[in-house]
Amino acid sequence: WALHLKNITISLSGQYECSFATYPYGTKAAKIQLIVKADEEQHHVKEARLNQTLEIPCLEDTTSENLSNYPLKWLVGKNGRKEELVTKEPFRPAVYRNGSTLYGHRVRLGLNNALKIFPTKIRDDGRVFSCHVLYHPERVQKSSTTVRVFGK
Repeated sequence: WALHLKNITISLSGQYECSFATYPYGTKAAKIQLIVKADEEQHHVKEARLNQTLEIPCLEDTTSENLSNYPLKWLVGKNGRKEELVTKEPFRPAVYRNGSTLYGHRVRLGLNNALKIFPTKIRDDGRVFSCHVLYHPERVQKSSTTVRVFGK
């Protein structure tokens, strides 16, 4: 027996009970507590100097062993438009989207799946870099970082 829920919202949190009659044993029942959590997204601001290497961690509270088991992607956005920079499938090399005129060969995936940008440019200022880790088709953890670039 299974209960299938679609279009999950936080309001569906609560205790669910399944009961049915059996012969000759009588009624059998099982209860389960369902807790629905909203997507958690961390927001950060990172400062960098012009022409330096900038390293942005993916999920600061997660170790590289945990991240290596799940697909992840890095995106960059400004003014509501987002562009994919890097995707990483478990136990496979990263795939770079080098078609970007802004980030073509300036990005690399570093340790712990951090995004490395070199060299930083003035046009990086105000850009939002976001890391999305797909733990389950319905569970994505996100971390976004707004970059502030300063001249010397």
